[in-house]
Amino acid sequence: MISANKVVGKHGVFMRILVATTLAMSLLGWPQMAQAQQTRPLLVDGRQTVYQRVLTRPGALSYQIPNAEADGGFPTFQPLYIYGVQPDWYQIGPSISQGPTAWVKQSDVVLWKQNIVAAFTNSAGRKRQFLFSSQEKLRALMEHEGLRDMQAKLIAEEAAGLIPESSGVIAVEPEEYVDIVDQLYIMPILDFTQDLHPLNYEENLLLKLASVPLHSATAPGPGSGSDDFDAGIVFVFDTTRSMEPFIARTQTAVERIIRDLQDTEIGRRVQFGVVAFRDNPEAAPGLEYRTRTLLPLVRRVDQTPVIATIRAATRVADVNSPGFNEDSLAGVEDAVELTNWDAEAGDPFDARIVILITDAGPKDIRDPNARSVIGPAELQRAAQLKNVAVMTLHLQTGAGGAAQHAWAEGQYRLLSQYHGSNLYFGIPDGSPAQFEQAVTRLVTAMIDNIRIARNEAPTLDVEETGEDLVNLGLAMRLAYLGQLRGTQAPDVIEGWASGKAVEDPSREAIEPRLLVTKNEMATMADLLDRLLTLGEQGRSDADASSFFTQVRDVVGQMAQNPDRLINTDSDTLGGALEFLEDLPYVSQLLLTNEARWVSSAMVRRNLLDGMRQKLVQHRKWLHDPSVWTALYDGAPDGEYVFAMPFQALP
Repeated sequence: MISANKVVGKHGVFMRILVATTLAMSLLGWPQMAQAQQTRPLLVDGRQTVYQRVLTRPGALSYQIPNAEADGGFPTFQPLYIYGVQPDWYQIGPSISQGPTAWVKQSDVVLWKQNIVAAFTNSAGRKRQFLFSSQEKLRALMEHEGLRDMQAKLIAEEAAGLIPESSGVIAVEPEEYVDIVDQLYIMPILDFTQDLHPLNYEENLLLKLASVPLHSATAPGPGSGSDDFDAGIVFVFDTTRSMEPFIARTQTAVERIIRDLQDTEIGRRVQFGVVAFRDNPEAAPGLEYRTRTLLPLVRRVDQTPVIATIRAATRVADVNSPGFNEDSLAGVEDAVELTNWDAEAGDPFDARIVILITDAGPKDIRDPNARSVIGPAELQRAAQLKNVAVMTLHLQTGAGGAAQHAWAEGQYRLLSQYHGSNLYFGIPDGSPAQFEQAVTRLVTAMIDNIRIARNEAPTLDVEETGEDLVNLGLAMRLAYLGQLRGTQAPDVIEGWASGKAVEDPSREAIEPRLLVTKNEMATMADLLDRLLTLGEQGRSDADASSFFTQVRDVVGQMAQNPDRLINTDSDTLGGALEFLEDLPYVSQLLLTNEARWVSSAMVRRNLLDGMRQKLVQHRKWLHDPSVWTALYDGAPDGEYVFAMPFQALP
């Protein structure tokens, strides 16, 4: 330390003043100097890598030092890290790597214990939900013997702007669907209670929410309206030998529909693409290809190429593929990922449908002839994030047998989920006539969505369409209207809502998600990659015993990277990722300690398979700039955020 008595020379007087001032400020505990060495935010109690955060309230102001004049303001509900604490004040910054930038009054912020946000699911198939001022008011509605009548009364009162204050309702879910990936909104979960739903006693979360949109709504552009609603349909055909009569039936059904729509406005608003799949050509060279795009999805005036392409697809493989199951997931993955759903001139398709047609089950990820290492559930999530619905027409022919059909149906039902609806359609005995009727119904139902959006009468009535297809159409139209009108989540400070629909616990109403940074997702991917490498290297029980020692070495190495928030003091595989703790989510990695790992080769196999599938999904998101959002101007790339579904967490 420099002594003031030893400062001499030209600037001696100035230096004496500076040193004396510095010493005085230090002795007085001046906030700015006391926190000068704080280069990382304050840790949450009991955590090594999870930092304290707050959310700004409306009108929150920033200060360079406490009790000075305010020098700016914050957007409502901006997440900030806490670097220092003084009575009534927090020293804060938007980044964990750039240090503190200002001070804020404690009364102007809300403590945010976990980085959990809520996302409304698509309300197709359920009623709009309410946010209540207290848990008690929410429970009163859920436990009311006239629940559905009360709910209908509240919805009617909301539409008329006459909801009484005594009801406790402080906000209502938007009519249209708000996609949290396309339009990130911050609806943080401030608290939650694990409860039982009164209607069926299944587990349910009561969530304390706060909500405000991140960005302002954008008005629809000139000429936009429901008349613009259109649909893109991509057929994914199994073109192995057994499929020839069914592809011909598809051609007959589609040709009839196109002929009826020729030269009509509706006909110009539905477009088709075709993807074909077989199996691994390296295992059976005569197959020619695993997947092939026969006709890309583009907007056409003349649909003749569609009919010609489906006719050409009847030229099926001349050789048998390896095994009964085919690589259908590879075909669906190409249809979802390689199709240009945004189309030309920035005018995306509003309804996006993939129709898988096959008489075989999908390859399991453990099959050596499978291309992808993600399973049907992971592929379904990837499709839904692109607003793509996957329908499966599964021909249950005699060749497969009952056991094979049951397994394939289970896999395809996972693939064919879409906002609470299931779009799996089994054709018993592989009846060609029933199959043609099913193709006609599916395509007609999708075209009816365009008619309904244009306020025209649909071809099929509700019973002919079926509940799941009705809800699919409604979900897609709600998403379209939400985009068109710039619909946002309700602007409310704090309220309680049910995770499952109050009137129907089979429907999820609010989906909790973890707001992760790109650095956090990269850490998850890096850890999964290293765990997989270690796990695959050691297959024997002896190797399993030394596995956790190797894991600790790997975690120690990762912790040396300042961008990798890694806890080195953990006795589970997932404990290195502390931000997964205390979530309303059961992580298999957090449950896996050394005793569980060595207990069974099957346990290890299942864990490794699950890690592999999630690693593929994490890497896709890491390399997809469209899913990442900056929470503040100048945010470094590693601190862009993504609202990650809990099911995709390790």
